[in-house]
Amino acid sequence: MLELFYESKEFFQMKELEKIAPKKKGVISQSVKEVTQSLVNDGLVECEKIGTFVCYWAFPSKASQTRKRRIEDLEHSIRTTETKIAEATVELQKQLKGKEDSKIRSELLALYEKLQEEEKDLSERLDKYAQCNSEVIAQVKVRAEKARENVNRWTDNILSIKKWCKSKFGMDENVLDQQFEIPVDLDYIE
Repeated sequence: MLELFYESKEFFQMKELEKIAPKKKGVISQSVKEVTQSLVNDGLVECEKIGTFVCYWAFPSKASQTRKRRIEDLEHSIRTTETKIAEATVELQKQLKGKEDSKIRSELLALYEKLQEEEKDLSERLDKYAQCNSEVIAQVKVRAEKARENVNRWTDNILSIKKWCKSKFGMDENVLDQQFEIPVDLDYIE
């Protein structure tokens, strides 16, 4: 299909392409529109609306210019990548300098790993002992006392409302307990 444009070096409307392409290039007439649109999308064929009709064209020189530009872009990309690889290789050599495998280095790495394990074990033991710390225990006692006071305050509030409902509405205490799902053994915590 693209050869049709290159050989003729003319402008075409879609109707003309649908007539000419099957005869000259053996393209199925139903697919001419799709193939042409695909070539336009790929930038191989130009498309311009002029008045009420749309013209399609492509010149061989444009294809070669597009290829040349693409080749230049790829060559530039290759040069850039090669430069980055060279820089990375130099940096790698700098980083590896002084880190060659040796007996002393191996011993130091083994010692380092052993010390890391020991530090981890000591941290775990310290966490276990922190739970027995007198300050931690004192904080737990303070929180427990506050929680006990809060429970007793809410128990007092519930019993006060229960007493008020009993006197205001003349309801039996057991009925109130059932209606509001109040436990029978509700009492203050000592």
